[in-house]
Amino acid sequence: MIIIANPIYDSVFKFLLEDERVAKVLLSALLKQEVHDLKMRRNEYTNLSQTRISLFRIDFSARIKDAAGREQLVLIELQKTWLATETLRFRQYLGTQYLDAENIHGEGHATRYGLPIISIYILGHKLGDLSEPVVYVRRRYLDYDSREIRQGVPDPFIESLTHDSIIVQIPFLKGRARNHLERLLSVFDQDCRVEADNHLLQINDEGLDKEGRLLVDRLVMAAASREVRREMQVEDEILSEIESRDTTIMLKEQEIRQKDLEIEQKSQEIEQKSQEIEQKSQEIEQKSQEIEQKSQEIEQKSQEIEQKDREIEQAKQQLEQQRNMLCVVVKNMFQQGVSVKDIARMWAVSEDTITELLAK
Repeated sequence: MIIIANPIYDSVFKFLLEDERVAKVLLSALLKQEVHDLKMRRNEYTNLSQTRISLFRIDFSARIKDAAGREQLVLIELQKTWLATETLRFRQYLGTQYLDAENIHGEGHATRYGLPIISIYILGHKLGDLSEPVVYVRRRYLDYDSREIRQGVPDPFIESLTHDSIIVQIPFLKGRARNHLERLLSVFDQDCRVEADNHLLQINDEGLDKEGRLLVDRLVMAAASREVRREMQVEDEILSEIESRDTTIMLKEQEIRQKDLEIEQKSQEIEQKSQEIEQKSQEIEQKSQEIEQKSQEIEQKSQEIEQKDREIEQAKQQLEQQRNMLCVVVKNMFQQGVSVKDIARMWAVSEDTITELLAK
């Protein structure tokens, strides 16, 4: 067993890749192509004093050789994070490479193209349902029928506008040593952390090949470096501040969500009360309409009764008028010598009625 510095820390990771031989070994294994003429781009790694300590980036320009012996000049963008972070950050860093004029090569306006970009993401967290420790995202040139195009490939125009990606999920490296790459990446296995000091890993160096020994030796040097150890402590302090800030933000967000729930509940209660009031108002309005309708019916009945009263009064007046006329006729007949009995028989009324008319 051997003690090495934990390369999940940015300071250790930077120290590891500042050794050109180590960088070539690791990148060659990741790319599965031989890396030549590797050069770290200037001012590309994250400043430890910034709060973006959880996202670390190093860019390389490299000449790589494939299995067929063809060489190609590429830009390798290596990003590492030990915390789950927004993909927008990765996209922003990638976008700067497409915009950087230094990544254009060739002579003449028509023949100048951007360097092909290969993105490598080393993640200290898991991605969704993907459980492979190393995931390769490759492009292929296809025709309409999805047949692979081989003639004229690779094309510099297409290569400058699209890129391949390699994603390493550190949590799935545990106990994986199925190939040369996984044996090299085993130095990132966080299950090997020393219990008393997370800055250190304790790994089994038996069976390491020459290239694996190169990585381990460099990490042993990092573990012995006072400056690297100090920078790891700084990272812990910054991360602690970030976690404290994030915890405060999380608690505030929980309070806000609770307040939002209470406000939502109150709003629902108010809405329910408003609906009840609206329903009561509708019931009152309906009752008012019914009362109005009854009032109109009563008014109509009153008008009908009044009309009947006028008709009765008019009939009474007509009857009185007829009685007065009869009284005049009866008196005239009686004065002319017609008897009460004859007058009663003539008008088909009783003699008492004739007598009553004569008395008026």
